Amino acid sequence: MNNSEIGAAVNQKEIYRYLGYGKNEPDGTVHMLVDEVLSELLAVIKPKNSYQLYDCRTADECVFVGTMRIKSRNLAGNLAQCGTVALLAATLGIEADKLLQRYEVSNMAKASVVQACAAACIEAYCNLIQENIRLDAQAKSGTPLFIRPRFSPGYGDLPLDTQKDIFRLLDCTKRIGLTLTQNLLMYPTKSVTAFIGLTGNPENCHIEKCKRCGKTDCAFRV
Repeated sequence: MNNSEIGAAVNQKEIYRYLGYGKNEPDGTVHMLVDEVLSELLAVIKPKNSYQLYDCRTADECVFVGTMRIKSRNLAGNLAQCGTVALLAATLGIEADKLLQRYEVSNMAKASVVQACAAACIEAYCNLIQENIRLDAQAKSGTPLFIRPRFSPGYGDLPLDTQKDIFRLLDCTKRIGLTLTQNLLMYPTKSVTAFIGLTGNPENCHIEKCKRCGKTDCAFRV
C-alpha cells in the first residue's frame, strides 16, 4: 500500500481529538494547519510492517501463542474464540521523528500537529494492514474470519516486556528497522506492536473497539 492510501484512511476527527478538541470542531485555521502538516507528513514517511500468523489458544488467564505463554486476563478475553493470532509490528519510519524534531526546534504549534497526525497515520496504517492479515489467514484456513481489536503490550494487564518476544519472533530490527530501548520503548517512535486475533465470530469492532461499542454483553469485552 502507498502513502496516499494511508492518507485516505486517516480519521481527521481522531487528529482533532489528539489535539485536545474532544468532540468539538476546531476553527478553520486549525483545519488548514492539520491539512498542511498531514500532507507534509505523508510526503516523507516510509511505512514498513512485519507480521506472522500463529496458532492461538487461551486457558483461564493465560494465552498460548506459538512458543509464548502469556499471563494476561485482558489479552485472554480479547483472544477468546480465536484459533489464530497475528503478531504485528508496524512503523512510519524515522522520517516522522525527523519532521517532529525539526518543528520542536522551530515551531511548537506545528510539532503538536505532527504528533497528532503521525498518531492518526500509524493507526490508519495498522487498520489497512489488518485487512491484509485477515485475507491471508482466511486463505490459509478456508473459512470466513473476522478480526479482533489490536491489543498491544502495556495495555491493560499485558506486560510491556512482552515487546521482547514480539521483537524476537518478528526480527523487527532486521526486517523493518524497528529497535527496542532498554526501557522497552520503540524507535522510530511512531510504531506499533500488537496481537491481532482472528475468529469466526463476526463481531464488528476491530477498528472502533470496545470503548465505542454499546454491546455490553459481548463475550469479547474486556
